[in-house]
Amino acid sequence: MEQEQIWELLKRNREHAVAEDRYKKGMRYRRAGKSGLVLSELSFGLWHNFGSTDMYENMRDMVFTAFDGGITVFDIANNYGPAAGAAELNFGRILKNDLGGYRDEMVITTKAGFGAWKGPYGDGGGKKYLIASLDRSLKNLGVEYVDIYYHHRPDPDTPLEETCGAFRRIIDSGKALYIGISNYSGARMREMLSMLREMKVPVVLNQVQYSIFERGAEEDVFGDCKKNGVGVTVYSPLAQGLLTDKYLKGIPEDSRMHKNAFLKESALTQEKLSAIRALNEIAQKRGQSLAQMALSWVLRREEVSSVIIGASKREQIIDNLTLNCEFTAEELAEIDRVSKIQ
Repeated sequence: MEQEQIWELLKRNREHAVAEDRYKKGMRYRRAGKSGLVLSELSFGLWHNFGSTDMYENMRDMVFTAFDGGITVFDIANNYGPAAGAAELNFGRILKNDLGGYRDEMVITTKAGFGAWKGPYGDGGGKKYLIASLDRSLKNLGVEYVDIYYHHRPDPDTPLEETCGAFRRIIDSGKALYIGISNYSGARMREMLSMLREMKVPVVLNQVQYSIFERGAEEDVFGDCKKNGVGVTVYSPLAQGLLTDKYLKGIPEDSRMHKNAFLKESALTQEKLSAIRALNEIAQKRGQSLAQMALSWVLRREEVSSVIIGASKREQIIDNLTLNCEFTAEELAEIDRVSKIQ
């Protein structure tokens, strides 16, 4: 980054004041299932670009932009980084230094389930891990509680009773207000929801992958969540950036494909690229960017409580704030036809 750009960022950060009109900018809010909790339609995710090697001033600028735009949900996990825990530490620093007085206007979430530290007690669904991880997360974030604590993945090696019992203890401790599950589907999800309900644990959300290119959640997740009064939060709604204008002309040098192992160059086949370009044409006819249409498409589902967006710069967040979730039957049919080209 050029020196004048750094100075501009620093100047903007020093002069920043939370926008007084943040709830009048068009952001809408949806209930998390049948609970009393409401979420901004867009959540800001810290999976990428909040690690120990990323620029702190840029992180700060993105959090400000999200909050000023009416986004109230900040989605984190114990292993987000690198290194694991770095995203929690960086967000906690921003919260302490700049936004501590606004904690009650935020829904702060974190997760545990994947590997977060060395040894046999650093992942899974066991009581020791889940309770220890939450204590670490609270320390990293500098808060007394999180609003939602997710189990990040099913753990077939741990009895479900133990995982649910750990959540019961966590709720009783006041360290989390609500419980969520993530990447659960099918019979395991139904069993988990039933057991938590019997324990009177307030599980409110299932966080799953869903996008124009990834529709597996439609088959059983949406229906079972609706039946059980649980909302759905969606991650990767832009298919790791494929559903943006970034790859319309190939793979740019600064793209996630060049920097991140989660999105490989092999994912951008000629068939997929043709589908992306055709979807972009539909978006342009709607007066939207491809990213705006892809987010709107996900939010057209009433089961969806919130959609998690990520960003590497503030302009991407601003672009995502303008949505139109109304689609004609013809538009939906064309999106279905085009997306199956992949």
